[in-house]
Amino acid sequence: MTQPALPDRPRVTELRLAAFTAHRRAAFPLGPLTLLAGPSGSGKSSALRAYEALARLGGGARLGEAFPDPTACVPERARPDAQRRRGFRIGCTADGPEGPVRLDVAVQAEPELRVVGERLTSDGLVLLETALRDPGKRAVQAAWHTAGPTPVTRGPLPDDRLGTPLLPLRVAGTTPGQCRVLAAAEQMVVALRSVFAVDPEPARMRGPVTAGSGRLLGGCANLADVLWRTRAECGRRHAQFVAAVRAGCAGPVADVLARAEEATGTIGAALDRGDGVRTDLRRLGDGELRYVALALVLLTGPAVLEVDPAGEVPAALQTLTVLADGFDRGLDGRQRLELLRLAARMCERGHIRLVGAVSDGSWAAGTQGATVVHLDRD
Repeated sequence: MTQPALPDRPRVTELRLAAFTAHRRAAFPLGPLTLLAGPSGSGKSSALRAYEALARLGGGARLGEAFPDPTACVPERARPDAQRRRGFRIGCTADGPEGPVRLDVAVQAEPELRVVGERLTSDGLVLLETALRDPGKRAVQAAWHTAGPTPVTRGPLPDDRLGTPLLPLRVAGTTPGQCRVLAAAEQMVVALRSVFAVDPEPARMRGPVTAGSGRLLGGCANLADVLWRTRAECGRRHAQFVAAVRAGCAGPVADVLARAEEATGTIGAALDRGDGVRTDLRRLGDGELRYVALALVLLTGPAVLEVDPAGEVPAALQTLTVLADGFDRGLDGRQRLELLRLAARMCERGHIRLVGAVSDGSWAAGTQGATVVHLDRD
């Protein structure tokens, strides 16, 4: 019996940094598992920052939320124009049922933060285009594809957020052209929305934590609280997590436990060594803690991670993208290979994608399913 085909989940397949921090005319292909490799100062973290900002904008966030320090995003040698304006340009391509859809955004950072141009295209056809026509107005002039008696519809959109996620509120969907615009916009938004940026901070992971939402934060300081939840929710997944921890931590590991401290009302975690000894997380090295946290991220999903998925779209049509800065930071050779193999297995299933930053990608060369993109300082 033939198995039904998996749904074609929208996913980001290219990140473009036309002019952003140290990047100019840069384009990074993104596979299910992508490692951005390069020395310090090559722009790995800024690439992840641009991706995360696009994700926030795709979810409807205002520019100030996506770019809290917009001046730092402007290329260092960018000269202001006659009106003292400087800015940056970023974009991406999202593939899915509608084919490749491109989004390109121009942002003015100085003297005030605003969108000055946005373009959504599919197969060479411009579906949405905006431009700042009157700097005195807090709006951009937008034109979107109609393909009816009137080929293009025009109207104002706010200059402090993306127009693409606003299209369902402005486009009626009564013509084939309008339906194409809405489908492309939805594909882009769904591809961008579910993003989890993670960079575990071992110093904040060692002590007991107060009980909270049970959703893992980007710095993983509430790791013990999340382990309390995941251990009880799914025994099979917890067993996979324990096996991953066993492969990457020193000494025997029979289980990973979370326990409530009644006297303090907090939750702690420990490794069960299987011989009556339990090693509290505070005794683990920085590399071990980062490894444990990243393994947990790869083995969970949006319901466990602090992300903002598209609630109106079925989970089967969404893909979680993990942005892991310092993916190999503090890990020894065995740990980083075990973590990469785990990431490759999980990304192969299609429900999760990973973009990680590493200082040297030579150790990952030849790993099936992994794409290594090399960045240079120059």
